[in-house]
Amino acid sequence: MFDLNTKILIVDDMGTMRKIVTRSCTEIGFKNFQEAADGALAWEALNASGAGIGLVISDWNMPNCTGLDFLKRVRGDARFKTLPFILVTAEAEKGQILEALQSGVSGYVVKPFTADILKKQLEEAYKKLKG
Repeated sequence: MFDLNTKILIVDDMGTMRKIVTRSCTEIGFKNFQEAADGALAWEALNASGAGIGLVISDWNMPNCTGLDFLKRVRGDARFKTLPFILVTAEAEKGQILEALQSGVSGYVVKPFTADILKKQLEEAYKKLKG
């Protein structure tokens, strides 16, 4: 599992959802969070922090820059190519899940979710990272 001091970038255009994700991560034991309201702001935060962010949990449907577009941007940059990236979304269509997997997503959580479901995806993402 990830070190519980890992800095998590939580990306969602809804403040309530960012709070829910933060609460779930806190239940798991994480303590270090940064928030962004869309993929464009998240990209700025990621670039500003450099290596400081160790995990991204992002919504899919957001204005300005979707979670999928943000994921593609992250995967296209050599500095962040292996950064663990979890998509949280209400979208459960097979085609969309496939597109996210092909784009290099580390895990996929469908809303609504529990801390246990999120933890399971984080554990899977960690296994992929450590190979």
